[in-house]
Amino acid sequence: MQYFGAGRAVLLLGWLSWAIHLAAAYKVPFTDSDYSRQACSGMWGGDSAFINVTFDSASSQGQVSMVIYEWKDVDYLGKVTSETDDSLPRTYVCTTDALKAGFCDVSQLGTFILDLPPDKPANETSFWLARLSLTQVGESDSSESLESTGGLWDNPEGNPIVPPEDYTSPWRSRSVAPVVVHPRQSQSGALSYKDPIQYEVRYTGYYCVAIVPVTVLNGARQASTDVPYHPTYNGVILFQNTFSGELAAADYPKVNFYFVMFLAYVAFGSLWAWQCYKHVTELLPIQHYLSGLVGFLVVEMIASWVYYRYLNAHGRNTAATVFLFVVSILDAGRNALSFFMLLVVALGLSVVREDLGRTMLRCQILAGAHFIFGVLYGVGIVELELESTSALILLMFIIPLAFTLSGFFMWILYALNGTMTNLAARKQRYKLTMFKRLYHILLATVIIIAVFFVISTLSFSDRYAEDYAAKSWRTRWWLLDGYLAILYFVAFWAIAYLWRPTETNRR
Repeated sequence: MQYFGAGRAVLLLGWLSWAIHLAAAYKVPFTDSDYSRQACSGMWGGDSAFINVTFDSASSQGQVSMVIYEWKDVDYLGKVTSETDDSLPRTYVCTTDALKAGFCDVSQLGTFILDLPPDKPANETSFWLARLSLTQVGESDSSESLESTGGLWDNPEGNPIVPPEDYTSPWRSRSVAPVVVHPRQSQSGALSYKDPIQYEVRYTGYYCVAIVPVTVLNGARQASTDVPYHPTYNGVILFQNTFSGELAAADYPKVNFYFVMFLAYVAFGSLWAWQCYKHVTELLPIQHYLSGLVGFLVVEMIASWVYYRYLNAHGRNTAATVFLFVVSILDAGRNALSFFMLLVVALGLSVVREDLGRTMLRCQILAGAHFIFGVLYGVGIVELELESTSALILLMFIIPLAFTLSGFFMWILYALNGTMTNLAARKQRYKLTMFKRLYHILLATVIIIAVFFVISTLSFSDRYAEDYAAKSWRTRWWLLDGYLAILYFVAFWAIAYLWRPTETNRR
């Protein structure tokens, strides 16, 4: 017979270190030596979505306490230990000390503790919990035996019972084969691990898997000593979403987003090409530059789409890293080239002045710096994990790009004011109207960027909160990539419309 050793086994949930693997594809390895005992990920729920936990049977032994749940139920996990001691706010696992404190009963020894209100039955929550015996040769009789064609049944209470035919729960699919249980009950109350544990995910949410080693005293094996028996184990947690592939659920929307953006650029680019063809004899140098940029944008969008498709199919490898650098270079080149063209136009090149002189060199230096910082930002925002990266490292990627971006905007707006003053003095009203419209487009863009900057700052300032990832995993890609891509698309084609080819270009 086994006895739990003394000492409170409190689950210290390291919510933001090993717990959040939004950017680590969907295979999360775990071992008994991990500092944190929990892994979480956003998941798009559906009939084909599940969480699979596999222990390495050759190197795993002992007993563990395990729980799988959706984040909305986290407040029900564990009993409040102290209202004043922040270091040990809750007791999560039923040990002998927890039993003495009245946090659980004997039947719950070795399992996670649920603190449910009286009107909240366990089968209305997302919890699956159990004490697992990672059985090795010679100890197969120490725990209960389970057999199932589909792994352990998603029973919120973790009890090895066959569910009745009329049982209904949003967390269990009716199509899953029932568990066949041997009638014999073990004294330890542990479930014997034989096959990978599969937890079905029917609803979109943020799901967590926590595994805690259960330290026991084994009288049969250690009759002459009171040294505890520590489990050793390792394995893999697989978060399988409704889509096929290795992208994180938080990043998968980018696949469809960049494909739609590619189609949009192709559609608008085709209209631009048709206008250029109709007025080919009236084209101005700036329209040739814009045509080149349109083609560059189409290539950049399809490269971004293909990159995320490749990442979803093959995961993060050497080829994906090389591909990331290519996409980052294209993205940074697009931004630098766009701002450079806007700046020289705002300065009145070929409209007010024939040559910009030494000012052209300063424009080129600013564009080059913006290109370099854009490449670093593009690589860093994908490779870094925001939850575990220090604020200083994040600022090293963001602040330089913000400075060059602000420099471009301020210089462009200042140059536009000067050019419009010059045109007003010359009474060139048609050109003045075009530059005024350009000024309004850029001013609206700056205001929108400022608003989203405030929203993003407020959002990321809370990134160390334990529920930050659970609340933001579905929308974070939009704050980092989505709105900027759409804003650029709208602003670019609004400006291109002002300089569109017409039969009166030369005049």
